[in-house]
Amino acid sequence: MVTKLLSAIILLMRNFIANFARILGICKDFAGNRVSELGNVPRCDVVPEFSDLEVIALGITAEAFGFDSENLLFYRLHNECKEDFPNLISHRPFNARRKLTAPLAEEIRKDVAVAIDGSEDVLCIDSKPVKVCQNARANRCAMERDNIEATPDWGYCASQGIHYYGYKLHAVGGIRGVIHSYDRTLASVHDLRSLDDVRWEYHDSTMHGDKGYLSAEIQKNLFETANITLEVPYRLNQRNWRPPTWAYKRFRKRIETIFSQLNDNLMMRRNYAK
Repeated sequence: MVTKLLSAIILLMRNFIANFARILGICKDFAGNRVSELGNVPRCDVVPEFSDLEVIALGITAEAFGFDSENLLFYRLHNECKEDFPNLISHRPFNARRKLTAPLAEEIRKDVAVAIDGSEDVLCIDSKPVKVCQNARANRCAMERDNIEATPDWGYCASQGIHYYGYKLHAVGGIRGVIHSYDRTLASVHDLRSLDDVRWEYHDSTMHGDKGYLSAEIQKNLFETANITLEVPYRLNQRNWRPPTWAYKRFRKRIETIFSQLNDNLMMRRNYAK
């Protein structure tokens, strides 16, 4: 039994290293002239041996393999994959470097999304709750206390029927299942507010939303200013109610599947905050 467990652990890390190499290659292809030949963002400091692209690729690979504990990840990398990562940095510098390379990672993500399905003109928009702590601990949460505009607050999720303390994630995805853009707002912000930025980025398209985006005035304004057709199902008590079409249900299922993957594969609902 112990031998089988060790074999499974070794196989997991071998797959981890193989996928890290593939993701690093993709990052190099899409980074272009944003980085130097060594894969680093141009800076005046000492050139790091563990490049910026390797930091980005390592973070993506860890998320893909479900490593939600960075302590466990670096323990296994230092003890089981030392030969494959000779220049690996420690846990704390890794987090600092991830913050510095976040803009580069976002630019690479956008380029990859465009390469996969950038020609789509049928999109889906939706939002999901992001809890930062349990409701009982909300009064003691000190997150972003020095920045009033970014301090989490209370919100309500109608689909799950829960009140939560945190933020709201807004995402625009294509019908092939790729997220084109996303944004984070306070939990109390209405879904319609996210359409202010969407109108200029996704003009001349058809967008499917749920009942949270129902507003005749907003739909008319989107069509007149950016030629965006926002399709939203009517409520049962409305005069012009009609059942959603088959195409609408099919397209809406894509964004709902994306959110399910964030919850299950990337364990977005798991929160260790005390």
